[in-house]
Amino acid sequence: MTWRQSILKALYPLIMLKGKVFGKSQVLYNSSGIQAPVSFYTLETVANDGSLIAFHSFIGKKVLLVNTASDCGYTAQYEELEQLHKQYGDKLVVLGFPANDFKQQEKSDDAAIAAFCKTNYGISFPLMKKSTVIKSSGQNNVFNWLSHSARNGWCNQAPVWNFCKYIIDENGKLLAFFPNTVSPLSKEMLAVLQ
Repeated sequence: MTWRQSILKALYPLIMLKGKVFGKSQVLYNSSGIQAPVSFYTLETVANDGSLIAFHSFIGKKVLLVNTASDCGYTAQYEELEQLHKQYGDKLVVLGFPANDFKQQEKSDDAAIAAFCKTNYGISFPLMKKSTVIKSSGQNNVFNWLSHSARNGWCNQAPVWNFCKYIIDENGKLLAFFPNTVSPLSKEMLAVLQ
């Protein structure tokens, strides 16, 4: 971990104070229970190690999808995501999507990302190949589904920064969007994960 990363990790509790006050107002819920016109289970993505992950293997489990970065003030959320991964076991799939979309805060290659996450945060949940998560012609197909209501049924919200979180239910319905300012262990997120 670089000195900058160590400082950011130490400052993380202070960084999250703003989210405790204002972050909840940016949470989006599928309060109408809208089903997706395009099934979540038709999606596929490439893991950090190059293997293909077909989302139909997640039927019957909740899925938490997060865009991540190694050099961000919110990088300490990796610890909280790992805690959720261990706490919920096979009832919840946590997927990290490294991206370099916000101020060049991700490492240059997938091997360096995986090594950083394992060494510094003990990450055991799957990381995907580094990609683009913001709306653009090169947007990752999973985040294209997550951020276009024509595909997911209701949500047009793309990530606003690193560590934005989307929760899918056991039937492939997008339940909620949580911004980077809301902790993965917040009572609001835990209520959706129950």
